[in-house]
Amino acid sequence: MATATAVKGIKDYIFEWEGKDRNGKIVRGEQRAGGEAAVTASLRRQGVLVTKIRKRRTSGGRSISAKDIAIFTRQLATMMKAGVPLLQAFDIVARGSANPRMTRLLTEIRSEVETGTSLSAAFRRHPKYFDTLYCNLVEAGEAGGILEELLSRLAIYQEKTLAIKQKVKSALMYPTAVLVVAFIVVVVIMLFVVPAFESVFSSFGAQLPTPTLMVIAMSKFFVNYWWAMLLVLGGGGYMFVQTWRRSEHMQLVMDRFMLNMPIFGDLVRKSVIARWTRTLSTMFAAGVPLVEALDSVGGTSGNVVYAKATEQIQRDVAAGGGLTLSMNAAGVFPSMVLQMAGIGEESGALDDMLGRAAEFYEEEVDEIVKGLSSLMEPIIIVFLGTIIGGIVVAMYLPIFKLGQVV
Repeated sequence: MATATAVKGIKDYIFEWEGKDRNGKIVRGEQRAGGEAAVTASLRRQGVLVTKIRKRRTSGGRSISAKDIAIFTRQLATMMKAGVPLLQAFDIVARGSANPRMTRLLTEIRSEVETGTSLSAAFRRHPKYFDTLYCNLVEAGEAGGILEELLSRLAIYQEKTLAIKQKVKSALMYPTAVLVVAFIVVVVIMLFVVPAFESVFSSFGAQLPTPTLMVIAMSKFFVNYWWAMLLVLGGGGYMFVQTWRRSEHMQLVMDRFMLNMPIFGDLVRKSVIARWTRTLSTMFAAGVPLVEALDSVGGTSGNVVYAKATEQIQRDVAAGGGLTLSMNAAGVFPSMVLQMAGIGEESGALDDMLGRAAEFYEEEVDEIVKGLSSLMEPIIIVFLGTIIGGIVVAMYLPIFKLGQVV
């Protein structure tokens, strides 16, 4: 039970209450309101005499992730298919969630639905967790009376999208971790190891080899200006990340660079195409008109290059052009996707053909990730050997020469 949405500017809270109904039976529940008085008044109108009431704590719990939303969608779809009423399904999922923040979110949505708000409208009030695609599909399911079916489609879509993202992250994690470790090792060598060798070499009284002098000069720079390097790297990294987030031009440049990177570019491109085709297939299968579906597809691709191409495709389709011709004009889709889309348009099975294209590219991403593991190992070994091994050899050259003299 809940009150209507609060007036703008008044903060709502979740209250847990206990009381007795008209028959004297003890009842419990949760309600969203601006204060205890509002909860008590609302329940009194419903014939409930409140005996206990307290505001739920809003702190604690980790942030809500995309995985939490995917699990919720799968659970809600399963229970609705089993005939569990919507509000009861929300109760079950909320109580079963291990994340307190997710429990609070679902309780709020349940309260909004209970007061007469449609499920899609309740989701739209939480855009941080439920994007336009999610809300549009839920709205289409409510309008067509097939909510459980579209929730199941949403769950499949989210699970496959999360799997793709996880595979890309796992492929990039290994080289990133190695680069970070290599950087730390080089810094330790420059700050502590090389100065110790320099004090030993100073007693030789002989001219040191050029590679050794170069490493010692680099070490002195590290020792004297480590604070400046830390400031430049930290400040520069922060400014770069902020610019990347806020500047559309920077996002376009970086996303284009990621698509054309050696080794990893093919992985990024195929994962983006898999998400793009999977999203459009899911939207179109739900009965969402093509132009409206394209409105949600670009943003979910995760790449500004494809988002801008999708905007152009949407304009062309809205003007009466065919989807395949518009995709071909965008110049970012491989011939296989274009052929599948063309067959889908001609046969009236666009959602099925795009779904097959998505499955193909999802399998391609799997194969690339498997191949990258074996490909990156020798490259990383050569990289580490060149950097760290070069420093070590440079520091031991004077000792080798001294041994030859003796």
